[in-house]
Amino acid sequence: MKTYFRLLAFAKPLGKYAIPYIICTLITVVFSTLNLALLAPLLHTLFNTDQQATDVALVKPEGYYDVLAYFNYYANYANQEFGAYEALKFVCIAIVISVFISNLFRYLAQRIMENLRIHTLLNLRKTVFNNVMDMHLGFFSNQRKGDIISKVSSDVQVVQFSVTGTLQVVFKEPLQLIAYLVMLFVISAKLTFFAMLVIPVSAFFISRIVKTLKAKAIEGQTSYANMITYLDEALSGVRIIKAFNGTNFVKDRFNAENDRYANIMRRMVRRQQMGSPVSELLGVIMVAIILLYGGHLVLSGSQELGAPDFIAYIAIFSQVMRPAKSLTDAFSNIHNGIAAGERVLALIDEQSTVQDKSTAKVVTAFTNSIAFKNVDFAYDEKQIINQASFTIEKGETVALVGPSGGGKSTMIDLIPRFMDPTGGAILFDGQDLRDLDQDSLRQLIGVVNQESILFNDTIFNNIAFANTEASPEMVEEAAKIANAHDFILKTEDGYQTNIGDRGAKLSGGQRQRICIARAVLKNPPIMLLDEATSALDTESEKLVQDSLYRLMESRTTVVIAHRLSTITNADKIIVIDGGKIVEVGSHQTLLQQAGLYKKLIDMQQFTD
Repeated sequence: MKTYFRLLAFAKPLGKYAIPYIICTLITVVFSTLNLALLAPLLHTLFNTDQQATDVALVKPEGYYDVLAYFNYYANYANQEFGAYEALKFVCIAIVISVFISNLFRYLAQRIMENLRIHTLLNLRKTVFNNVMDMHLGFFSNQRKGDIISKVSSDVQVVQFSVTGTLQVVFKEPLQLIAYLVMLFVISAKLTFFAMLVIPVSAFFISRIVKTLKAKAIEGQTSYANMITYLDEALSGVRIIKAFNGTNFVKDRFNAENDRYANIMRRMVRRQQMGSPVSELLGVIMVAIILLYGGHLVLSGSQELGAPDFIAYIAIFSQVMRPAKSLTDAFSNIHNGIAAGERVLALIDEQSTVQDKSTAKVVTAFTNSIAFKNVDFAYDEKQIINQASFTIEKGETVALVGPSGGGKSTMIDLIPRFMDPTGGAILFDGQDLRDLDQDSLRQLIGVVNQESILFNDTIFNNIAFANTEASPEMVEEAAKIANAHDFILKTEDGYQTNIGDRGAKLSGGQRQRICIARAVLKNPPIMLLDEATSALDTESEKLVQDSLYRLMESRTTVVIAHRLSTITNADKIIVIDGGKIVEVGSHQTLLQQAGLYKKLIDMQQFTD
């Protein structure tokens, strides 16, 4: 129940919806019950048509609790005063009005609950997504993207329907059940006490049926997340899949998980669906017993229960099973929602390891240097960077080189606080990065990654992502510096051309130049570059490289270098191997030392 109430908190302000819903539901319950109770006066009107019945003196009921007696009194009064047919008209009009009112307020209650459901979904999904986007980069290295997508989309949807649906049933159906039972007691207390024996018997069987549903629900949500992961990987890597004839492997993997998910759902549904028939069967058995017992009273001429009242009693009792079945179904389905809710709440409870302090300082300029002081970084138990110390002076171009997997990208990611070091400190103009406000720090830093990260939007919006208030002239100027303006004008709609998912409608060189234009528009004093020219054709490579050189002008630049020209022009070269800095110096100095750097040059690790 703790999980349920935590999920329910996302429906706040609950009172805005709960009070009108309670009022509408109360009116619905009262008139829904009256719809059936009016059967008794209707039957009395139809049966009491003989002259003797119309001559009987009517006695008005004294108590206010016996609603049925009042109905019968006024029906008989109308029968005597206006005749049987006119009395029948009055009873029918009363039934129509009662049905209209009950259905009107049922509709209003459903609308209120639907608004609550949408409001809950909005708050829950917003909270989950915001928390995911606030997480540090290391979190995404340890999480499967499909699992996150599943939680934000499918699990939240399950929680929405399960939690609010259960709230609706738990409030309305017990009220309806109580209203029916009160009316049954009014008609015949003895018969009702006898009929209520079915409830504990039914509850025992239902509890046995739903006992294992939660475990199956958790298993089902996990399997669904796996399917989403496989789907995302298949769509993202379709080119490689086809190139390596891996289509059948990918199909088999997805279909196997799909079969597993289907089997779990079958087992769950089998148990869920069993609850309703069992409770209905028990109800029908009890109705049959009541028919025999009540019918005996009527046929034997007992004054305790008349024929019209008995028929109304049976009609009402038959409806008792509907709210009882709804409650049964709700308690079966709530396990689904709780299982999904626990997964969603686990994601909400995740805390980013990169947090701003309450005393975090806002920085507005870069004036001196960035210094690594004995910096360590590890993913869980895996050490990535070990005791790294070096300084990047303002205006310098610093190249990071070394074998793959040495920690170069991780070192760059520490500068904008995508992650915090696990040891040592990084000083920004003499201040520890962990004492600075993240947003203000990143405002001073531009990034161009090896992978061109673009959005399914227009070229203009992709460039202006760095500055959403940029004018068309500013965007065009940035594109010209990035050697992108000419090819943009040749596209279908120029700057308003949609580039497709991840920029699929553009070539590799074009995508990279759009990314560079985005960085140029931001115009930060510090640039972090992971050169991405090795996979491009010669012409695109030259254009992108020229764009990068323009971007580096008059800025402090840290670059993971793959081109010899970038390295030789760097003010400082830092050689990294296995997370450790093994050499620091200029191109000529490092060649003379005849260490790892010279070995990499001799092995032609860098292009001309």
